Amino acid sequence: MTSPDVAPLDHSSAGKPPRAAATLVVVRDTLGGLEVLLLCRAERGDHNSGAWVFPGGTVDKTDAQWRGLCDGPDDAALSAQLALTEGGLDYAITAIRECFEECGLLFARRGSELVGDVQHLVPWRDPLNRGERTLGEFCAAEGFRLAVDELAYFSHWLTPLGRAKRYDTRFFVAVAPAGQTALHDGSEMVGMHWLRPADALARSDSLKLMGPTRATLTALGAFETTAALMAYARGPRTVSLINPRIGAGSQGLRPVMPHEYAWAEMGRIDPLGHGTASYEIVPGRAVKLSPHVIRVTAPNPSVMTGPGTNTYLVGGGAHNEWAVIDPGPDLPEHVEAILRAAPGPIRFILATHTHHDHSPAAVSLKQHTHAPVMGRVALHPHKQDGTFAPDRVLEHGERLAIAPGVTLRVLHTPGHASNHLCYLLEEEKTLFTGDHLMQASTVVINPPDGDMAAYLHTLRSLLDEDIEWLAPGHGFLMAQPHQAVQAVIEHRLKREAKVVAALRAHGPATLEQLLPHAYDDVDPRMLPVAARSLLAHLGKLRSDGRAGECAGVWSLAAEA
Repeated sequence: MTSPDVAPLDHSSAGKPPRAAATLVVVRDTLGGLEVLLLCRAERGDHNSGAWVFPGGTVDKTDAQWRGLCDGPDDAALSAQLALTEGGLDYAITAIRECFEECGLLFARRGSELVGDVQHLVPWRDPLNRGERTLGEFCAAEGFRLAVDELAYFSHWLTPLGRAKRYDTRFFVAVAPAGQTALHDGSEMVGMHWLRPADALARSDSLKLMGPTRATLTALGAFETTAALMAYARGPRTVSLINPRIGAGSQGLRPVMPHEYAWAEMGRIDPLGHGTASYEIVPGRAVKLSPHVIRVTAPNPSVMTGPGTNTYLVGGGAHNEWAVIDPGPDLPEHVEAILRAAPGPIRFILATHTHHDHSPAAVSLKQHTHAPVMGRVALHPHKQDGTFAPDRVLEHGERLAIAPGVTLRVLHTPGHASNHLCYLLEEEKTLFTGDHLMQASTVVINPPDGDMAAYLHTLRSLLDEDIEWLAPGHGFLMAQPHQAVQAVIEHRLKREAKVVAALRAHGPATLEQLLPHAYDDVDPRMLPVAARSLLAHLGKLRSDGRAGECAGVWSLAAEA
């Protein structure tokens, strides 16, 4: 089944504010586990037609009139929870109203008791839906108050640019009222299922599920009971806006979620949502990341290189001259792709380091361009690119004027390799990281040329730099660089703590004996690679005076 999110772009809503909307995710407990209510939308001629969704709809301007009919948080309290100046209660009122109209479940009280059986209230549903009767009239006639306190705020979604109808939607969760039976209205909603979240996702070949619905079902799958879900939803937490972006790729146009690696880059190069940015990295394709930066990825994908090694062209300006950062592996098709992508003459060839996927093409590229090769030679040449012979050795802190308004500052960042350099494009605050920071995986630190202590030191030094983007040697552009750097530091320190715990519990021990304990969360197929970083961690602990080694057997310093 074609993904329901693949739809032609429509910018008719451009310039218009998205419509406020609310969704109510209704759940219940069963012997088989937590179930959620899904309704099938009627055919309306748009890409949402036939989709299985949760009850909900747009906030009506009249919903604000019924704030005085609500039990629970007032507008100020709920607005604060929703990060609004006012009107937060209106979203909850909308969610309750739409749920009753579309599936007949009513979150209300008569006196102090929640309403039970509501079959006799069915005649109210259509008039409310058509706007012939108001929610105030309904509550007055039946003696109801809206049980807003039964709802818990869950998530916040914004329809991506490029859709004809855009909504700013607040999702709430609530446990189905006892004694009530859901029944779809037969007009807006033409089908209904109670399903476990996992079962709904497993039936996505027959159930049309939109992106927010799929994501919500996935989140619900983490909870076995409604009590656990509601405790989480009511607990202290930050609800972040989820704003998908439309991208292009092998699946056609589709929304890309914030957790996907391409999302940040897409916002930078296609801010208006025209669908020109890709959610895939395609080897050989030139991607213009800014007026001064172009990326070309080598055709060398692997477990270690991800989608391939990135080569960056940096330059432009009045003279249209360019520098190449990381020429990549010595593959003729990659060198040809770099030369095709260059808008002007290549005047500089820069290497971040000399591992075999980053620098060998420098020789061929120099033959084509006569540009000087710059970088540093590794202290330990084993398993390094032996062909790398820089015409100029770069020093930490020096600046390279590539073109007017295009300046690269050299940062010596040993750790992954002794000769590792990062390059900071000062005018755009973009750091070309080589393998110092990677997307989707951590960096292997392989002694003796790799050094864990040096790696952590140079990572911390980046926290003092004015950086807004990371351009890694593998993967898409990365936003929030300081957060990414701090996450890597914390990951390494947590791993160090696991190594110490493994030494304490199983030492004295050889590296091979420690490996399955210190890296018990790693795919066994990757343990040979993890062994290199374990040796680096042990080396740092020895330098710190916290561990010792004798004849290949490691122990904590107190036990050495």
